[in-house]
Amino acid sequence: MEDKEVRIDKWLWAVRLYKTRSLATEACKAGRVKMANQPVKASRVLKPGDEIEVHLGVLNKIVKVKELLHNRVGPKLVEQYLIDLTPKEEYERLELIREFNYEKRPRGTGRPTKLDRRQIEQLKGNKDSD
Repeated sequence: MEDKEVRIDKWLWAVRLYKTRSLATEACKAGRVKMANQPVKASRVLKPGDEIEVHLGVLNKIVKVKELLHNRVGPKLVEQYLIDLTPKEEYERLELIREFNYEKRPRGTGRPTKLDRRQIEQLKGNKDSD
């Protein structure tokens, strides 16, 4: 498979960084996929050894192409095709964001009442609450 060319959008989809190929293409068009700090087009041809920076929401992921592939692989096989170079701090920052954005209600308590919603909005600092 290494003798054929693979577009970057197809490879990003195949290694499960994006759920669909069209989402990978849109990310390239929006400038969320970069190589050497330069936005790349979806049609960019990859070769082993290329480093790609992908902005997935709040996570800035950096991966290195190990091997090219044309079809989507299972999650367990992804490690054969890429090396994750993302700094540990990025994952820690993502976990911190998740912790602070997490709301827990005891099971079986139902939906929040109007009073509960007002208190939640006040805690979060929303100015829209009365």
